[in-house]
Amino acid sequence: MTTARLEALAREDLPLHALAERLLALAEAGLPEMYLPGAETFVFTRAAAVAPDGTRRLERRGTSTRYAAITALGARFLPEERQRALFGGRSAEEFAGLLVERLPGVENLGDAALIAWAAAETGHAKLSDALARVATLDVPGQPRYTVEAAWVLSALAAARDAVDVEDRLAAARDRLLASRTAGGPLFPHATGPGLVPGYRAHVACFADQTYPLQALARLHASGDDLEALGAADACATRICDLQGDGGQWWWHYDARTGGVVEGYPVYSVHQHAMAPTALFDLAEAGGTDFGAAIRRGLRWMTDVPETTGPDGTRREPMIRDNLGVTWRKVYRGDPLKAVRAARGLTTRVVPRARLAPLDRIFRPDAVDRECRPYEFGWLLFAWLGGPRR
Repeated sequence: MTTARLEALAREDLPLHALAERLLALAEAGLPEMYLPGAETFVFTRAAAVAPDGTRRLERRGTSTRYAAITALGARFLPEERQRALFGGRSAEEFAGLLVERLPGVENLGDAALIAWAAAETGHAKLSDALARVATLDVPGQPRYTVEAAWVLSALAAARDAVDVEDRLAAARDRLLASRTAGGPLFPHATGPGLVPGYRAHVACFADQTYPLQALARLHASGDDLEALGAADACATRICDLQGDGGQWWWHYDARTGGVVEGYPVYSVHQHAMAPTALFDLAEAGGTDFGAAIRRGLRWMTDVPETTGPDGTRREPMIRDNLGVTWRKVYRGDPLKAVRAARGLTTRVVPRARLAPLDRIFRPDAVDRECRPYEFGWLLFAWLGGPRR
């Protein structure tokens, strides 16, 4: 199987193309280990643990409706027989239908929006029911976390050819666009006051940027909206301008100034999946092509400066083919996330403060040894989506 995205990567950088293919194979190998046949859902995470006898193993912890829906969104691009290997014998459409049936018990807006999005993309017959649940949970006038508001917009844009959602689509669009501070390029953590404490209301994460820019790009692709495309392009331009020298996509931004509050952790899913899928969707909707930034970010997965010693030796790879995982992130290992808290509080008063000594005291060289299903779901979405070949 190949796609225009993978073909373009092969033209630009054959070793990176091989890396993408390796990661896609890893996703298909790893996701069945995250599926719970009895519960017909996915775990929250597979995490490294030490058994009483001292041996290391991966254990499955919790469950996640959200991650299950994201997996369906990505896996639908696989041939049907390979989809069934991931969902206990079901296709992605059938699994999305199972999630729709469970919607009356779903109370989280983001979870419901992702299920509705999956129902729209798989052409499920009960799409209207899924959208009705989203409408029930999305009370007009209430602030929402930006990520969830973006997923609502993506779901409605995906559904607009099958169901009349134009009024709700316009409201979801306007909510996202109006959330930006003074029309700046970056999106805040919430669409309005009340959800985030005032001392950190200016701090927004990487997901707060990629999901809105993706949703606005997909909105434009579903029906011309140049203002939405422009906002998506401006956001993408800013996060790409801020990308690290090693291809890192940074974690926390100041939504007022468009600067970085705290770079770490660097998450694998951002590098191989979330940034690519958002930036691919933008380019394919008619926005700027940020292919070079995508390639820099992907290269980080094997060329990780944070875990590379002065002599060039790598202390630990982020990709563990033998375990069926990519390790979740590189982080500082500081107790109680002290660096993040200190920079969040300081930049509230002094927006461009850096507190540079903290970088020397708390070095970002710790590895978080866990892997979550959505990381592989978005990986499949990123590289198998788009125009087919």
